[in-house]
Amino acid sequence: MSLDAGQCYEVVKARDARFDGLFFVGVSTTGVYCRPVCRVRTPGRDRCSFFANAASAEAAGYRPCLRCRPELAPGAAPADAVQRVANAAVARIEAGALSGGSVEGLAAELGVSPRQLHRVVEAEYGVSPLALAQTQRLLLAKQLLTDTSLRVIDVAFGSGFASVRQFNRSFRQAYRLNPLALRKQSLGKAEPGQPILLKLGFRAPLAWSPLIRFLAGRAGTRTEKVSGDSYLRTVRWGPHRGFILAQPLGPTLLGVQVASSLLPVLPELRMRLRRLFDLEANPLAIDACLRRQPELRQHLTRTPGLRVPGSLSGFELALRAVLGQQISVKAATTIFGRFVQTFGSEVVTPDLDVDRVGPDAADVANATLQQLIDRGLTQKRAESVRALARATADGTVRLEPPVDFAAMRGALQELPGIGPWTAEYIAMRALGDPDAFPTSDLGLLNALKIEKPAALSALSEGWRPFRAYAALHLWHGYAAGG
Repeated sequence: MSLDAGQCYEVVKARDARFDGLFFVGVSTTGVYCRPVCRVRTPGRDRCSFFANAASAEAAGYRPCLRCRPELAPGAAPADAVQRVANAAVARIEAGALSGGSVEGLAAELGVSPRQLHRVVEAEYGVSPLALAQTQRLLLAKQLLTDTSLRVIDVAFGSGFASVRQFNRSFRQAYRLNPLALRKQSLGKAEPGQPILLKLGFRAPLAWSPLIRFLAGRAGTRTEKVSGDSYLRTVRWGPHRGFILAQPLGPTLLGVQVASSLLPVLPELRMRLRRLFDLEANPLAIDACLRRQPELRQHLTRTPGLRVPGSLSGFELALRAVLGQQISVKAATTIFGRFVQTFGSEVVTPDLDVDRVGPDAADVANATLQQLIDRGLTQKRAESVRALARATADGTVRLEPPVDFAAMRGALQELPGIGPWTAEYIAMRALGDPDAFPTSDLGLLNALKIEKPAALSALSEGWRPFRAYAALHLWHGYAAGG
C-alpha cells in the first residue's frame, strides 16, 4: 500500500485488522514500532512515523513492541509485485539464504550482480539485504524466546546466527534487551525432543477446515492426517526428518508444533509453512475482486477466506498430480502410497498412523523404469514420472517459489506426459501463482455448467489476477453439491 501518513494514522486509530502487516508505526516517545492493530493507547499523530516493513523500522532505530509483537504480523505479498528480483531475493533471505551464505552467492543464484541485488532490494524495501536478513533472524529469535522453552543456544542457531556470542551481541544492540530477560518469561525448562511452537499470523478470515481437508484428501494416508481441526504432516528436508502439527490459536493466529529434529531448517520451514497454508493471502481484497463476477458470488458467500493450499514439497505434489492423471482419486492415492512405502522412510510422529515421509526426487530419479512400473504404472506414465524426477533433481524444473511462472510452465510441459492441466495445477499449488487456472478441469466445467474449455477460459479472464482462488471456490462448491 502507499504510505500516506494521514491515511495510516486513521488506520491506527481504528485498529483496522485489514491493514495488519501492510505497514508498521514507529512511536518516537517510546522508541518502539507496532502493528496498526496494537491495543496500546493511540499515540499522537506528531509522534508517529510509518514504515512499509519491520526492517525499515529497525533501520530507523525502533525496537519491536513486546505487546503486539510485529513478528506475528501477516506478511504482505501482493500478486502484482513491482520487482521480481527484489521479491525473489527477499523470499530467499526470509528463508535463511544469508544465514549460511553470502550476498554474492544469492546474487549468483538469482542471475544478477551483487551491486544490482543491493540496489533493487534497497529500492523496494529501503534497507540492504544484510539488514533485512538480520531483522528476520532477530524477529524469529524473539518469537522462539517468547513462545518456547528452547535453550538460548538452540534459539541462536535455529534462527540462523553463526554463534551464541553473535546472537547475544546483535539482540542487545537491536532491542536493548538481554535474550535471557525474555527467556525467563518462557514456559519453563525445555525437555529433550519437545516440539517447537511456531505462531504464524494471517489476515482473517481463514477457512481452515476446507483447507486442511483439501490437503489431506490429496495425499498419502501415512504422510498426512486431519483430526478435528488439527492437521498433521510428515516433513523430509535433506537429512532432516520430522513432522508438523497445525491448528488455529485464534482468529488471526495459527499454531504449528514442529518436531525438534527440524530445528536446523526452521527459518526455511517457517516460510514454507506460510506458503502451505497460504497465509500471505489477503482474503478481503481477493474476495472483493472476485465478488464483482456474478457467477462467483454464491461460492464466495458460502466459504469466505478460502485459501489455495500450497505444498511443503513441490516434487511430492507434482508426483501426486502426475500419478492422478486419468484415474480415480482412490486409485491415485493407492499408487502414491506405494511410492511412499518404496521411496520414503520412517519417521516418528504423535500419531502411529502417520509414520512415513514422502519420496524425494533424487531417489525416484535413480529408480529403474521397471521399478516404477511395478508400483502400478503404465510404461508411459512411468516414463513421465522418471522424467519429472530427473528434471527436479538436476534443477531443470524448480518446483517452489520464487520462479518465473511462465518459464516454469514451459519447462514442465516439455516433459513427457505433462500437459496444460498438470502444469497449471502445479503452478497453482507448488509455485504459488495466484492466477493459475486449469481451464480443461472437468470439475470447473461442471460447476459452471460449461461444456468447452475455451468458453471457461474466456469467462475466467474477468477473474484475474486471482483465478486460482476462483478455482478453489468452484471446486469446493461443486464438491458440496452447490
